[in-house]
Amino acid sequence: MTDGAAAKELEGRVALVTGAGRLRGIGRAAAVALARLGADVAVSGTGRDPATFPDDEKAVGWMDVDSVVEQIRAEGRRGLALRFDVADREQTEAAVERIVGELGRIDILINNAAIARGEDRTPVQDLDPDLFQRVVDVKVRGTFLCTQAVIRHVYAQGEGGKIVNIASVAGKRGSPNTLAYNAANFAMVGMTQSMAREFGPHGVNVNCVCPGAVATSRMDDVSPDNRPRRERPGDPVSRWGSDDEVGDFVAYLCTEAASWIHGQSINQDGGAIMEH
Repeated sequence: MTDGAAAKELEGRVALVTGAGRLRGIGRAAAVALARLGADVAVSGTGRDPATFPDDEKAVGWMDVDSVVEQIRAEGRRGLALRFDVADREQTEAAVERIVGELGRIDILINNAAIARGEDRTPVQDLDPDLFQRVVDVKVRGTFLCTQAVIRHVYAQGEGGKIVNIASVAGKRGSPNTLAYNAANFAMVGMTQSMAREFGPHGVNVNCVCPGAVATSRMDDVSPDNRPRRERPGDPVSRWGSDDEVGDFVAYLCTEAASWIHGQSINQDGGAIMEH
């Protein structure tokens, strides 16, 4: 999917991948996969400096967006490291303007930003309203603001584009003690359908990927008792997925071969959820 004749399919295209500052993460994997297909890629994170991380955070795979840019450049593409809060409108608009100014255009948006999981796993009666709001702000408001800022340029360019929203199987099936996470991810599925109906006539392809349990460093933030079992005996494919598997699929959705896949929220979960 990312080699041979197709390796430069996205030549001349520019992508933004949010939430791409982890060593083991879907954002990093998607950014590198897009670069392999020929895209220049801007990646965003929250701006924390790895030098200030406690040793335990370094151990679970935190990484600065500058290092992701190094991986993009190793693929022979231009990379741009950005640090901004996707839930802040001024910061988001300024970041997109910088992408257009430095890389010349923007064609692809991967909405992947989310807060670290773990502390939001709590019974409803104990859930901090401010934490609930932050989960929703980053995932839902952030997706809205990034999409709003990018779509203006895509429309002005008049050459179509691609948007891939990263949700979760938690956007398809509710579970106890994850109210904020479920709410944000169910919203992503609905937003994808709305965007697809609105943007499709303008040549903008919109889809959503709903991964199951993926072995990223984000899962390391979840306490052991709350992590999905690494072996999944109830699933047809009884293992966790990898960030590269999801990243490659996200990049595929940005190719011409996937242009008739539109408005879909696709489970990538080893068959854990098949009903919808």
